[in-house]
Amino acid sequence: MATSEKMEYRGQIHQLQKDMMVEWYQKLNESALTGKPPAVSLMISGNCIELLEAFDLLPLYPEVNALQLAIRRQSLEPILIAEEMGYATDNCAYVKADIGAMVKGITPAGGKLPVASLALCNFVGCNVYTKWFEHIAEFQKSPLFMLDVPFLRTDSPSKDDIAYVVRQLHDLVKQLEQISGKKFDMDRFREAVRNSAKVEDLWSRIKHLSKKKPSPYDAYFDAISLMGPLYVYRANPRGVHFFEVALKEYEEMVARGQGPLEKEKFRVVLEGPPPYPFFRTFRDMFAKWGACAVASTYSTVGGLWEFGFRHDPAEPFEAIALHMIENNVTNRNYLQRYDQIRKYVDEWDADGLIIHFVKSCRLFSAGQGDMRDYFTKELGIPTLYLESDIEDPRYFSEAQIKNRMDAFFESLGHAPARTAAQLSAGRAGSGIPMVPVQSPKLRVLN
Repeated sequence: MATSEKMEYRGQIHQLQKDMMVEWYQKLNESALTGKPPAVSLMISGNCIELLEAFDLLPLYPEVNALQLAIRRQSLEPILIAEEMGYATDNCAYVKADIGAMVKGITPAGGKLPVASLALCNFVGCNVYTKWFEHIAEFQKSPLFMLDVPFLRTDSPSKDDIAYVVRQLHDLVKQLEQISGKKFDMDRFREAVRNSAKVEDLWSRIKHLSKKKPSPYDAYFDAISLMGPLYVYRANPRGVHFFEVALKEYEEMVARGQGPLEKEKFRVVLEGPPPYPFFRTFRDMFAKWGACAVASTYSTVGGLWEFGFRHDPAEPFEAIALHMIENNVTNRNYLQRYDQIRKYVDEWDADGLIIHFVKSCRLFSAGQGDMRDYFTKELGIPTLYLESDIEDPRYFSEAQIKNRMDAFFESLGHAPARTAAQLSAGRAGSGIPMVPVQSPKLRVLN
């Protein structure tokens, strides 16, 4: 592991992750050339990869493609193409990068991407998904399946909400049978769900390792590297193997007292996605101050497994419905996200909170100003508010972000540590009704 400000990560899991994602893109290229296996476009949040695995269908994630374009600094061209087509400057930059790249045949890995045999919109929380997938279906002339997921209005979903989603999943099965040419196999489906439960348990154990001092990994930047295999291979035995390797590597680092930095000086919680076009630059700003993220909300867009949820192979359809409705941060309200962050600060023993406002993502960013006020004024948690974009490089001001981050960590270095009593007092005196992030259906891991 590196010990300088410019960090390089060369652990086994990072190479394995790269190999698995390259293989996925190779399969997408093969699907584009031959039509086999058929590909299905779907979203990250609350995805039903288990059903695709049961039919040997290939997941195609527009979000991952947009992310890869951004991290390779290839996103501006397709964004400008989409804006020339009529997409507004304040539209989701993920959408613009994906649509612009689709129209012009730009791909992050250099190969081809297949035309989706089905545009599956598993709408979860963000209404942009609906229009995005309508456009994908229109441009690719693909059939569209709109899976409507009720917003999590209380601390746990009602039986009616679960049954509503399950009925749609059964309708989806009929569509997947037509696409794949295969009959639905319940045993195969249960096995995929069982693999997901194993991966989720391993991933949760990894997330809890960042409570150690020093944390063996960065739960924002390194967690993002792990999220690719989590979404693409979660229901596959290869996903289970990957997270077994990852857990073992991080446990060995804990045993050696080793972390991603030469010295862990600050422990922070990150809210919001990163600026992918400047991912390395952003990370180096943290490394300069010895700041390690011990938890992040963005790593839970696909699932809140560190709070106990697991897919249940005994009730596989209900498990997917529960995952879609309650087990991802994007389908929860802001008070629930407040509580999630507060648990991270408390239980992961963080020194402060950093909020990254994303200009083109209203779902994650609307209300973050109030969030900053709540954590600073009500709980007394040092909080830094930064602004840029997840995809569009035009909104990243390196000098401005660096100055604000330097001032924050310099101030944090002189701030007295908050005691447990102070934190409890802040909670009791907030006056804000908090909805517990842990529903009665979830078990909390020790």
